[in-house]
Amino acid sequence: MTEIEWKRAIVSMDSTLENVVENMNKSSLKIALVVNKDNQLEGTISDGDIRRGLLKGMDLKSHIKGIIYKDPLVAPPGLERSVVLQVMRANKVQQIPIVDKNNKILGLHVWDQVAAPLERQNMMIIMAGGKGVRLLPITKDRPKPLIEVGGKPMLEHIIMRAKNDGFTWFLIAINYLGNLIEDYFGDGSRFGVKIDYIREEKPLGTAGALSLLYAQPEKPFIVSNGDVITDVSYGDLLDFHEHHKAIATMAVRSHEWQHPFGVVRTDGVDIIGFDEKPVNRTNINAGIYVLSPEALDDIKKDEPLDMPTLFNDLHKQSKRTVAYPMHEPWLDLGRPDDLIKAHSELSFDN
Repeated sequence: MTEIEWKRAIVSMDSTLENVVENMNKSSLKIALVVNKDNQLEGTISDGDIRRGLLKGMDLKSHIKGIIYKDPLVAPPGLERSVVLQVMRANKVQQIPIVDKNNKILGLHVWDQVAAPLERQNMMIIMAGGKGVRLLPITKDRPKPLIEVGGKPMLEHIIMRAKNDGFTWFLIAINYLGNLIEDYFGDGSRFGVKIDYIREEKPLGTAGALSLLYAQPEKPFIVSNGDVITDVSYGDLLDFHEHHKAIATMAVRSHEWQHPFGVVRTDGVDIIGFDEKPVNRTNINAGIYVLSPEALDDIKKDEPLDMPTLFNDLHKQSKRTVAYPMHEPWLDLGRPDDLIKAHSELSFDN
């Protein structure tokens, strides 16, 4: 929201109900921000506050003192959009003033703008060139990304999920039966997006295919495996990457594995303790990444390279690589059992 827009919602402490009604009609924000002479927030007034005041016998010439809500929910500057959205949902509010540590008003979060996806100029690259050997014979005559899950190809789920997050520019890396993917998606206009293609002459891996980009992107970009379906917000992932000033970000999932036996802890031949069927927790690669353009400098033309190796190479050069912890539903659809599981565990409302 621009400064001009939210400042229209400001009213002074000596205002009347009539002033506030006129203010709301002009701003269309359904809230008035009451400030003192030092531009500090004294409280807020909503449309409901005005109606309740009128029901109590106030009129439009009445002073606002009796209807100011003096303990409104506020947010500090710089709060991530996803957090603001969660706070709004949890508290069932549609506006949250932004104030500094001195309670001076700096802006206003409004539901319609916070909930709407930001239009992303960043590119999303989807790796869809694999042969899907583990899914044979299903993949004998069609590439794995075109296998239907929930009535649509898994690749379409990825694209539409990203579109809902404001992404409209996609680059699909194809190899095995890639012509079928091109025939189905075309230039993307049927889906309201733009789609270009990277055509691999040979399999180059999840990072090696990036060496075939016709031009280096100007902004950080998303890279996703073509067989990963998830409810993750690609926009939040991109924001996380930029917030942490990383050269590369990897989405990771917490994986738990319980040992089937009791574990005996020893020091030499001495028993020092027991762990009954302990649970091991590790982070696993979720197959979704964000790369800054300079990460491409470490990828050699037409040479196979996978993402974990690229991350290791960047880390050895003391370039910042970070993990984005995922909690959303996620499935790597590499086996027949995974396809069955996807129908029952994932939502397909995109």
